[in-house]
Amino acid sequence: MPYYRRVVGERCYLSPIDPDDTLKYVEWLNDPELAILLQIVVKPVSLAGEREFMEKISKDPHQFAIVDKKSNKLIGGCGLKDVDLVNRTALVGIFLGNRKYWGKGYGEEATRLLVDYAFSYVNLRSIMLEVFDFNPRAVRCYEKVGFKHVGRRRCAKLLGDKCYDEILMDIVAEEFEGSILKNLLPEG
Repeated sequence: MPYYRRVVGERCYLSPIDPDDTLKYVEWLNDPELAILLQIVVKPVSLAGEREFMEKISKDPHQFAIVDKKSNKLIGGCGLKDVDLVNRTALVGIFLGNRKYWGKGYGEEATRLLVDYAFSYVNLRSIMLEVFDFNPRAVRCYEKVGFKHVGRRRCAKLLGDKCYDEILMDIVAEEFEGSILKNLLPEG
């Protein structure tokens, strides 16, 4: 599968989504632990359903594959949704499907690249995300990128007989120092 270095970091880059990667996404999204973290535990992800979804989002310019820079291996996906160009806002979503890359800073770097893309290329001013409190690793990742806690929806997710809170976080352009354009534009 060829990938294209649309937004490039130190260890990973963001490439347009390729529907030919559907089988890999289906494998990841049916992993029970990842399904819980992504809040898709209710139903299994089928190849046909995911193929249809991948075809749709591959046409969205704000959806990306996350690719390991050294091996050119697909490791996850991320993107902006509900992009509002009038108010210059969006929601962000990200996941690393390949467990070998968990806990090694790839999620933080990919999140930083996506936020930088949103502020530098799309010209957004505010980005928000939602994460459940049973995912402290993700919360720490978002905090490292610069997201701030802006709210909490109590008992928003029920898993088994236990209730979990949904944490709302956001970041505004003034709080983020991007680097992708600095690396591309001539000094002067």
